[in-house]
Amino acid sequence: MNQEETKRNEARQPGERLLRVLAFTLVISVMSATMFNIVLPDIREEFGLSLAQVSWVTSAFLLVYAVGTVIYGKLADIYKLKNLLTFGLLFFAFGSIIGLAAQTYGMVLLGRILQAAGAAVIPATAGIIPVRYFPPERRGRAFGIAMTGLAIGGAIGPVAASLLASAVHWRWLFCMPLLTLLTLPYYRRYLDDARGRAPAMDWAGAGLIAGTASLLLLAITNAAWLPGAGCLLLFVLFVARIRSAASPFIRPELFRHKSFALVLLMASLTSGIGYSLAFLSPQLLSDVHHLDTSMVGFAMFPAAAATALLGRKAGKLADAKGNAALFYVASTLLFICFLALSVLAARSSVYVALLLILGNVGQSFLMIAMSGMISRTLPQEQTGVGMGLLSMLNFISGAVASSLYGAAVDLGAGFAWNGIPADPAANVFSNIYLLLAILHVLILAFYYIQFGRAERKRKAASRRVMIR
Repeated sequence: MNQEETKRNEARQPGERLLRVLAFTLVISVMSATMFNIVLPDIREEFGLSLAQVSWVTSAFLLVYAVGTVIYGKLADIYKLKNLLTFGLLFFAFGSIIGLAAQTYGMVLLGRILQAAGAAVIPATAGIIPVRYFPPERRGRAFGIAMTGLAIGGAIGPVAASLLASAVHWRWLFCMPLLTLLTLPYYRRYLDDARGRAPAMDWAGAGLIAGTASLLLLAITNAAWLPGAGCLLLFVLFVARIRSAASPFIRPELFRHKSFALVLLMASLTSGIGYSLAFLSPQLLSDVHHLDTSMVGFAMFPAAAATALLGRKAGKLADAKGNAALFYVASTLLFICFLALSVLAARSSVYVALLLILGNVGQSFLMIAMSGMISRTLPQEQTGVGMGLLSMLNFISGAVASSLYGAAVDLGAGFAWNGIPADPAANVFSNIYLLLAILHVLILAFYYIQFGRAERKRKAASRRVMIR
């Protein structure tokens, strides 16, 4: 018995060690991705841009990140994951050097795009390691630890961004990804040499989906119909491509799994809604509460810290009570957060900081629930592709949402929809938060109709079997 336990422990060790290294990598990558949200007001002022224009610092990163995540996920079936990670992390560092030396807004964007092209290997790896190295009954914990890494990065990121921007210059934020190079020796040691036998990459399909999303962002940012028409055309071509290609970028048969398609839709919507917490909060604290960059980071720190502390508990709750229970808890927290923000957006920055705790924790719980649902919805051989597609659509949703939020803030609002008098500068934020609260109610109702009743019937049947 002792020998068998020893063998099982040895088999688990690579997965456990990789999970710890992955968590550290996610910390750094999330810091690199989100730190720039804190300094968007500074970048906007330095280059004389509107919020919609400066949102490309975030949107461009997320767009390349999104498509790159699926590309790396597919390439992991052709090449060794350790080699892909080596390339991606080195390219991440290269983009950081370009951004650090940038003197124009165009060069800043180029640095962010190059960063994203390398950093996209990280979420792809985060989707592969839990599935490849952990059994289904332990994946909730694995995803929880990964989400904890995301949360810790979110907690440290605002403070680090504030300190760097106030002490030196916001360009020094580009240095953060260089720390990921410290993880390379561990990945190369503990990752196995497994690879699949996947066919060649559909680069045409990847280009079409990237072009579709890019033109959509341009249409939103510039309020122009021509990029919108181009977006529609490329999307039609993309659909035709995946239906006709021998090995398409996204296999259309994936969407024949009704449950998978519905979870994917909900995950995309909730990701776009949740990105308001990271993107709009610095603008609200800066424009309405007149906090400088250093104080904005500290105001957002408690929410990210609470998310980091509770991340592992969410994974355990999903394993013990099911993903439905975690989804209900998350949706409730997010609804309360957005409704209260709509009412209290102009009252005090302290209220905003406290309410962000509910929102960030709820969004983290929601993503763990969605990841767990995807991993259980698809067959084992399709789980990796499904997780990659989930990541891609989540990031695209974030990119589109940040452009929409930026355009909405630039337009402003003459009055608050909730009817509560407030600072006129806060009206647009109040209206956005109210709309997001309503959307969460609709998503929760949709989830209950499509999945909640089935989950309760399954549990009741299981209890009857145990009684017998």
